[in-house]
Amino acid sequence: MSGTGLRTDHYELTMVQAARASGAAGRRATFEVFARSLPAGRRYGVVAGTGRLASAIDAFGFGDPELAHLAKARVVDDETLRWLAGYRFRGTVAGYPEGETYFPGSPVVRVEGTFAETVLLETLVLSILNHDTAVASAASRMVAAASPSAALVEMGGRRTHEDAAVDAARAAYVAGFAATSNLEAGRRYGIPTTGTAAHAFTLLHDSEREAFGAQLRSLGTATTLLVDTYDTERAIRTGVECARELGAHGPGAIRIDSGDLREETQRARVLLDGLGATATRIVVSGDLDEYAIARLEQSPRAPIDAYGVGTHVVAGSGHPTAGFVYKLVEVDGRPVEKRSHGKATLGGAKRAWRVTGPDGKVRAEVLRRDDEPVPGARPLLVECCDHPARDGRRHAASARSELPDHALALEPGEPFIRAVLEE
Repeated sequence: MSGTGLRTDHYELTMVQAARASGAAGRRATFEVFARSLPAGRRYGVVAGTGRLASAIDAFGFGDPELAHLAKARVVDDETLRWLAGYRFRGTVAGYPEGETYFPGSPVVRVEGTFAETVLLETLVLSILNHDTAVASAASRMVAAASPSAALVEMGGRRTHEDAAVDAARAAYVAGFAATSNLEAGRRYGIPTTGTAAHAFTLLHDSEREAFGAQLRSLGTATTLLVDTYDTERAIRTGVECARELGAHGPGAIRIDSGDLREETQRARVLLDGLGATATRIVVSGDLDEYAIARLEQSPRAPIDAYGVGTHVVAGSGHPTAGFVYKLVEVDGRPVEKRSHGKATLGGAKRAWRVTGPDGKVRAEVLRRDDEPVPGARPLLVECCDHPARDGRRHAASARSELPDHALALEPGEPFIRAVLEE
């Protein structure tokens, strides 16, 4: 039997060995995950990964291959190896609902249990939350930049690690993307998948007419034709002609992947409409990020029906990590805290509450060390459990709707609010 226990850092295991030797390993501990700041210029972030955290923690353990490696490498002593062989997390994990917005100081996840069992989870928890949240936060900005009528498709699988690509697709979907090109993400997480053909398909055939005709006959006239392999205008005319030969007014959509997308799409829309293909949609791709999308959405808006986004969404649009840390805040019910310059922490297990005004917009995020509710506010920490990505997607849309327009602005600015401890 194999496990995932080696997906952690060396010092997590050596801390367990030393804590067991000192007798402190069994002390009750509370760790919190939070970000001291948002990526530079960002005004809010979107939590993702909490919806798949529970199963990752449940699967975390040490099988025979992992234990054999630790013994051979002499990472820990034999007594600790025996303890690791029986490791299963028996504590509790609470977190912000997936899709929730967060700010500096937000305790997005709380892990409670013995010190030994909780400290081992640091790397696992952070690797999931830092990656998924970075993707979801970037994706949310792209969704906010696009027109509500325009769909966004995640297509960055070839721009990141093969495993990260699957979870990036999920995080983007949670944040509001409509579909992904990644089939494994579709299978694993129930995300809609989409895709038709690349330039290679056109180049394979002796002519564009032959390529388009073959695609339309095989995939149906609702398919999307990639029209910028040679001459875009000529390709659009050819695509419409091929679709008409099959009884349709035009192909379901065309995709443009190069050039000045504003000018290209404006010309394409005029041409399509003039040819009677008024229902043919226009899809664009090509190194898009939230700023490029916002420029295309500026008046006069480019006639774009869907955006395909790759590199920038899976890489967090310049910020590939959320900057979360996993810090011990309580031991045996007693608050503990770091006092390091620039890295101080707030001791004590905290409950978080989101305060909204009469207009339904966010006013504040309040932290308390006790269980007393904040009047008129909703609690943010709930038990972590795996759930479908669509559940996080619904919550993300609701949470984003609570932010005022200036909090959604793409221009660099300070975080909209900060989580504040109420003494």
